[in-house]
Amino acid sequence: YHFGGKEGLRAAAADYIVDTIQTIAGQAIGNLRAPSDSEAGDPEAARAQLFTALERMVAFVVARPEAGEIVQFVLRELSHPTAALDRIYDGVFEPTHRRLCLVWEQATGEPAESEATRLTVFTLIGQVVYFRIGREAVMRRMGWRAIGDAEAVKIAATVTDNLGAILAARKDRRS
Repeated sequence: YHFGGKEGLRAAAADYIVDTIQTIAGQAIGNLRAPSDSEAGDPEAARAQLFTALERMVAFVVARPEAGEIVQFVLRELSHPTAALDRIYDGVFEPTHRRLCLVWEQATGEPAESEATRLTVFTLIGQVVYFRIGREAVMRRMGWRAIGDAEAVKIAATVTDNLGAILAARKDRRS
């Protein structure tokens, strides 16, 4: 094997996934860093960033063909973890999730590391991922021949409606 065997190939695939998703996540939610002081004081900008992040996540996870292989690889790793999962978790899952939690805190005032915030962010990500892993069922039920750009726009509208409803419910709870 060019990659030094099956584990080397898995590691190379994991590194490719990390690089690809870091690029997408960077475009969607900015660099994976703590917010600056100017960003921290602007809940509206943070809310807009959450909407943009979800729209871009849908555009990649749901509409891009290569996302299918990435999601399948990650699901296999989650089901039967190898060292590749550690690379993906450390390189993508944890930093991206932490960054989204920080943006959520800016948007809502809820602590980034609270259990509620972390679960909410997993919920936001999960609904997007479902449209990839449940693709065949979604297409059949919706009567779609494929999920392309037009369908991805409809999915993004639904996902962002859900985000708006969650944000409104949290705001009502604080009022």
